[in-house]
Order: sequence, then structure tokens, then C-alpha cells
Amino acid sequence: MTYNAVSLFSGAGGLDVGFKQSGKFKILFANDKNPSFCKTYSKNLKLKLEEIHDSGYVEAEPGKIFACDVSKIIFSSLSECNVDVVLGGPPCQDFSVAIGPARDRKGIKVERGKLYAHFVRALAVLQPKVFVFENVPGLKSANKGRAYKVILEDFRKLKIRWKDVKKVLPPVNGNSGKIHGYKIIFEEILDFSRLGTPQRRERLILIGIREDVVRKRSLEEALKNAVKDIMRGSKKLFRKYPLTPLEVFEGKPLPELEDVYKDVMMQWNGIWNEVKTKRARRWKKEVWEKLTFDVIEDYLTANDVENSSQDELEKAFKEHEALLKELGYFGVPAYSLNPPDLTAELPREAPATVERMKMIPPDENYEFVRGTRWEVEGKSISFIYRRIHPLKPSYTIMAYGGGGTHGYHYDRRRATLKLRERARLQTFPDTFHFFGRPTELRAQIGEAVPPAAGRVIAEALLTVFKILES
Repeated sequence: MTYNAVSLFSGAGGLDVGFKQSGKFKILFANDKNPSFCKTYSKNLKLKLEEIHDSGYVEAEPGKIFACDVSKIIFSSLSECNVDVVLGGPPCQDFSVAIGPARDRKGIKVERGKLYAHFVRALAVLQPKVFVFENVPGLKSANKGRAYKVILEDFRKLKIRWKDVKKVLPPVNGNSGKIHGYKIIFEEILDFSRLGTPQRRERLILIGIREDVVRKRSLEEALKNAVKDIMRGSKKLFRKYPLTPLEVFEGKPLPELEDVYKDVMMQWNGIWNEVKTKRARRWKKEVWEKLTFDVIEDYLTANDVENSSQDELEKAFKEHEALLKELGYFGVPAYSLNPPDLTAELPREAPATVERMKMIPPDENYEFVRGTRWEVEGKSISFIYRRIHPLKPSYTIMAYGGGGTHGYHYDRRRATLKLRERARLQTFPDTFHFFGRPTELRAQIGEAVPPAAGRVIAEALLTVFKILES
């Protein structure tokens, strides 16, 4: 059986790629405001691109992705398509909650972020059985937690809060029928490295199920437990043994990469004598002198893995190999790729950046060269000029930012990561091609939900449907 999904704030389609890879979801309709993102989505997920230039409202059409502001879209045209899922990660920077003094109000007055309100509108109009809402972890603490509380209440009490939400929406596309609220069956901040992504990337994930679909408390608890088990990665060993940049760049599991690892790390022999700083000397003592150059031993140390048995290790690396095969990376090193979108080209780099990065070893940043001729001018922060470590999930791939934020390879002979390498750290298939200017491609890659994480979320929803249909 195939389930119908509507995707909003779709970006280049990372989350949707994961759903499509499951083989059980059909994306009926998608939307994003950025035309270059939509073009990339259209070319890869095979929805027809429609750029909306009309200032009026437009009806959503199955089989298309609309490049326009979500406020222009009338969702009721999809009502007869039996939408099972609505997916989306609305930007919530403009979400604010204003609460007046108790004596001045009969109830709570709220001003919702308008983009988020359109996600709520889609739920009210389409009434899918399930929704997936993803966002930045900071949303939970925004406005001292009040914004998040309102979001949860809107989902849970949609039939009551709908009148309130409509105040920030255009006078179209209301729902004259019965509106059901949603029970939240999953609500956590997840580190996607625990789900197989070779990158530490945290996102807030909410999964809601329509209240009339799950009336029994016992059923609700069964769904919560089943979803939590999958979303926390309990069925795999990635939580303890994460996939690494070395593996996704080389296309092999770690046990086959002993020589490559030694070559990478030996390039940094004596770096403390070149940099000559206190931090460099400390790195020699605390990092270099503890290296065994055995790829498995150093991997366990780098990731603070304790109580590891041989059987468990073998199982973990079989899971790594299986995921590399699922991603299409197995046996295909990143340096061998030559895709038509030019993401495999070496980025242009300032000579000063190249020289600086030769002095910053894996897992270190600009602080390593503070006080030297390679020092970064001006105010710096922790993610500036950071090299990824070959044996640890990379730090979060960034979509935007100036010098020093582009991400840097663990190999001393390299500086800035190629866009295709960034795409692999995000688990995009090599067959996924990006369209636009280099800065747009960087944003498309960096803003995406990793497809590997999207596939796990899809698996969780398939489990929900299986339980409901049993």
C-alpha cells in the first residue's frame, strides 16, 4: 500500500527523498518559496515545477511543486486526494507570543508566526491522519518556552484554536467541516548521527496523529512506544557506533580503511613544532600521543565507546556496510565522482585560508593557530575554520556564513569540503543533482533534513499505519 503525502517548506527535498526511498510514500504536492530549491526538488523527485508569479491565490495541484509564498496556496483542491501525511519544517523566526496582563484579557491573545500558521492551515483543511513537524531545537526555548507551548496546543486543540489561528491568515481556504485536533505521539530533539547520518545534527521532531483515529489510550501508548523505539535508533547500533566521514568519503566500512586512516593522520606528525603554541603542545600530549593508528581502536577512543565486544563490533560494521550500500556509496569513493551539477569541483580558496588550514589538525578550529601568523583576524567563534575528524561524525554542515564556515576536510592536503562531500555528509544519493549558483547549492544542502534521517521517520510512520490497520 502507498500513502499520500503533502510536503510544505520542502527545500531541496531531503526529508522527502527519505520518504520516497522507503517505497511506500507518494509525494502528491510540494511547496517552497525559493525557485532554485524548487528546481532541484522537481528534477530529483519528479514533480512538475510551477513558478507562481501571480499576486493572487492559486489552487494546489497534485503532481506539482509550487515555487511561491505558501500564503498564496489554496489547499482545499487536494481534499479529495486522501492525504495521509503532511510534512514540513516552517521557519519559525517570526513566531512570537504576546500575553497581556490577566486583568486586561478574557483569554490569551497570541500572534503566531505567519509561516507556521500556514502549516496549521494545511492540517485543518486536509486533516491528514498523521503529520511530521521538524524544526530547530531552539524553538522549544523561544519566547521563554511560550511559543512552543502554543504550537503544541494548536496541534492538540486544533478544532478550538482554529478561529484564533485564522486571524493571521488570508480570508481563503477555511475548513467548513469538522476539524479534529492531533495527539502528539513523538516530541524530541534528535541527533541524527544516532540514526546513521555521519554528522552531528540536532532537530526537533514532532509526530502527531489525528485524535479520531486513535481514541483508545492503550492504542495511543502502543503507537508512542513503537515510534519512540524507531526514532531513537534503538533497533540499530549507530547510537553507540556512529557512521564516519572517512567511511562515506571512501565508500568502505572502517575495518577496510586501516591504511587510508594511517596516511591521513601521519600527515599531522610534528604539527606542534610548526605551530609552536601552548594549544598545539597540549594537542600533542592529549591527542597525538594517545593515537594507536589502529583504525578501530582510535575510532572507539574518539567516540568514547566503552564495553565493546567483538561480536557487537562486527554487527555494527555490518550495519555501516549495509547503510553505505543503501546510500549508493559502497565501493564508490567521493573523489571518483564527476556529477553534472559540478558539486565535485574543488572550491576556490584564498591562499591565506589554504595555509591556515595546513596548520589546523582534525577536530580543531581557529583557536589552534591563535597567536601565530595564521591567526584569524577579528572576532571568532567555535565553528570557524574547524576540520572534521575522519573517525567522528562531522559537526553540523552549515547552509550560510562567510569565511571559515564552509567545512574543512580531515586530509591535510585539502582545505574546504567539496559540495558533493557535504552532500554525502548529509546522506544525499550521488544521483541527486543540485541546480543553482554555488551559494544556492550550499544552502540547499545545508538546510536539508538528511535523507537517511527522513527514511527513519518514514519507517516510524509506516509502523504507525501498520498498527492502525491491524
